Amino acid sequence: MDWKIELIAIPVTDVDRAKDFYTKIGFNADHDHRVDEKLRFVQLTPPGSGCSICIGEGLTEAAPGSVRGMQMVVASAEDAYQQLVAAGVEAKPVETLDWGKFTFFADPDGNQWAIQELPKYN
Repeated sequence: MDWKIELIAIPVTDVDRAKDFYTKIGFNADHDHRVDEKLRFVQLTPPGSGCSICIGEGLTEAAPGSVRGMQMVVASAEDAYQQLVAAGVEAKPVETLDWGKFTFFADPDGNQWAIQELPKYN
């Protein structure tokens, strides 16, 4: 039996601001539905990913900005960095570590993301 991670809640203060931010950096807005006055569900997916994030109202009790360690893998950390900067995101310049090349950024609430280019092994 496969166990797949397909949706992760990201706590935010302003759903529309967060949706704008994530779509501006390239996430696809898959779904936006207000169930009632206390529940709104927005699903966003990074390009090529089998896992989406959800933001909204009434989805999680986690504090906005409390997520640390979210990570995406890309073919080129430098290209990802350039795309983030072009979108107006304050990303950290690419750094090379033994386990890959990385750039880091945060969403408007302070949820922190890492983007990794895997090392080339022979």
